Amino acid sequence: MSVQTAHKKPAAVNRLAQHGLAAMRQIKPRSYLVSIVGVSIALRLGSAFYQGNAVETLPGIWDQVSYDGLARRLITGHGFSFAEGHWPVTPGGEPTAHWSYLYTLYLAVIYSIFGVQPLAARIIQAVVVGILQPWLTWRIGQRLFGPAAGGVAAALSAVYIYFFYYAGGLLTEGFYLVGILWTFDTALRILEAHRTNEQTRIPWRLWLELGLAIGVTGLLRQVFLLFGPFLYLWLWWNLPERRTAADQPSALARLSRWSTLQGLVVAGVVVVALIAPWTVRNYRAFGTFTPINTNAGFAFFWGNHPVYGTQFIPLLSAEQYREMIPSELLHLNEAELDRALLQRGLGFIAADPMRFLQLSLSRVVEYFKFWPTAESSTISNISRVGSFGLLLPFMLYGLWRALPLIRHPQTMTQRAGLTLLVLFMLVYTGIHLASWTLIRYRLPVDAVLLLFAGVGLVDLAQRLRIGIPMPVQAGKFKSSNNQ
Repeated sequence: MSVQTAHKKPAAVNRLAQHGLAAMRQIKPRSYLVSIVGVSIALRLGSAFYQGNAVETLPGIWDQVSYDGLARRLITGHGFSFAEGHWPVTPGGEPTAHWSYLYTLYLAVIYSIFGVQPLAARIIQAVVVGILQPWLTWRIGQRLFGPAAGGVAAALSAVYIYFFYYAGGLLTEGFYLVGILWTFDTALRILEAHRTNEQTRIPWRLWLELGLAIGVTGLLRQVFLLFGPFLYLWLWWNLPERRTAADQPSALARLSRWSTLQGLVVAGVVVVALIAPWTVRNYRAFGTFTPINTNAGFAFFWGNHPVYGTQFIPLLSAEQYREMIPSELLHLNEAELDRALLQRGLGFIAADPMRFLQLSLSRVVEYFKFWPTAESSTISNISRVGSFGLLLPFMLYGLWRALPLIRHPQTMTQRAGLTLLVLFMLVYTGIHLASWTLIRYRLPVDAVLLLFAGVGLVDLAQRLRIGIPMPVQAGKFKSSNNQ
């Protein structure tokens, strides 16, 4: 084969590329994003109507029974409690802080307005999440990787089976994913405001918004607050001192650092202000300091119990979990029990650190599972293979293509943004590998990996000379070198 023949593209590929380029010129950015959001809403509404007005224990959506029960009790004036004994070991009529206060309030408000109609709560949630999740994915993706990769990532976020399945359930997943994306989007806007503004002070509204995003996300699931210190360190590191022409620290540089510190404090005050009412409520209910929820100790104790040996089992029966709790601790109230179980869990690790390491490593299989299993239901297998299993190769390829941009970025925002995404995936994965692992707990990492899947698909399309019908706005967005 001659060199000329080897480099000649097939006619079919040429025609496909020409068709794609023509489509790119015809599509307007707004109409493209509106189409993605429309599909996103439709799929989430389909999930909501599929789950219906009844509240049942569907695969992976057991928590909705608890949230529905709490909301019903709340609107009848019984506070955050259950009428009868409830998971994990909460007696009937006793206060509980095991579940998200914010999501329970959401359901209670919907029930107060529309009556006890779970379908109404599902529909509203489906619409809100259906709009915000792909939109925020688009914003983050186009800022870091350009409009093509951002648009593909948004489209993947809209059709990702796990996402629209859980968005129809009465539990925190949908809003929680939106909260994480909102936090990242706000942090990146703070970074851009610092780098593009000649003045040193970042607008206070951005710091207030950051605190609101972190606080709301933490109230939906408190585990996100463990990432807070890493986010703060990332901001401190990536909001550099301004220097003089001689590259020497100046009074302006010191003012810049002081401004950054003030902003971080403002965001922190907002987070504390959102959490404080529930801390006070918990102290009045349990007589002990409990910032938000009483579930971390339970999860850490169960996740590291010697009953597993060195091989983690993702799900046991409710009776088995209750039997693990030492009988001498059952007289404690929920908050005291949560703290005691955390101490026992730490004791398991101190007694046998090697077993803890082996047990944590065994969770990797469950955390990153993408294949069907006989133990899983049909809907679980379809969701797993049709979402994570299908897109994992493109996620990994896109991550491999994007990581060099940390060393050779087109913009400093791109480098910092990539670092933030990778840092979150590592920290969040580490938290769950060290405690309790379910596929559902990996979904925030999936939301980030879809951004890299967008990079991978666009890169492959361009290497194969396949035109992707994507809007291009010259000069508005920053495209990376890998596109």
